[in-house]
Amino acid sequence: MNTVSAMNGELRYVYAVTAPLEAPLADGVRGVCGSAPYTVHHAGLRAVVSRVPEADFAEEPLRAHLEDLGWLEETARAHQAVVDALTALTCPLPLRLATVYRDDDGVRRALEAGREHFLHTLDRLAGRVEWGVKVYAQQEPGPAAVSAPAATSGREFLRRRREEVTSRENALQEAEELGRTLHAALAAQAEDVRVHPAQNPQLSRTPGQNLLNAAYLVPRDRSEEFVTRVERLGAHDPSVRVELTGPWAPYSFAAPDAPDRQREVSHDGAVS
Repeated sequence: MNTVSAMNGELRYVYAVTAPLEAPLADGVRGVCGSAPYTVHHAGLRAVVSRVPEADFAEEPLRAHLEDLGWLEETARAHQAVVDALTALTCPLPLRLATVYRDDDGVRRALEAGREHFLHTLDRLAGRVEWGVKVYAQQEPGPAAVSAPAATSGREFLRRRREEVTSRENALQEAEELGRTLHAALAAQAEDVRVHPAQNPQLSRTPGQNLLNAAYLVPRDRSEEFVTRVERLGAHDPSVRVELTGPWAPYSFAAPDAPDRQREVSHDGAVS
């Protein structure tokens, strides 16, 4: 197995695989390291790539960069900017962050190796976009906690505490039921659904308990109807907050991105 040694050249960073594009990317689109994306053609497929410095994306420096949150955020934003520009033109099959190959020929070999998968997935996702929906329980104090006078005894204090706990539990149950109702209604309008793990509020720094974190695959021409449905369902109950994001490239509905990827330069020139 060969490894990257010299680090004074350029590698190929791959953002996504697409069917032939009917129009070019908009002028001014820039990707990772400020590089202009271009396409590598092979067997009816297009890989959208840009040149990146080997000094940053060879195996060892890349491993170090992946521990740097600031570098990761900057790279992820640049990666997403290219995928977003593609999503305005077609339904791309986005690849994972930092999918890198030695050169254009390495990219072509990857397209050949994954050709059947790429063609099948692109056909399945053509004309579709992903919408993300998160439902949160609003954290509002129960009636017993609002302007209540001080408890006059231990028994009174315990009674009030039980009422507060019961009130919060009832509110959470109502919010969970609304979340289930909303999910069922949206799933009926979507062609496919992925339910992701609930977000940890300490990590996401988002207020409220995350009751639903789901992605919906929706035909592009039915997106307006889907968005209207979310807005109507989310406006009915102040006990929940509904967040809608998208339209995105269908990340949640793409199968594994590239065959036989490894964290070093492989026999076909791939670096990951």
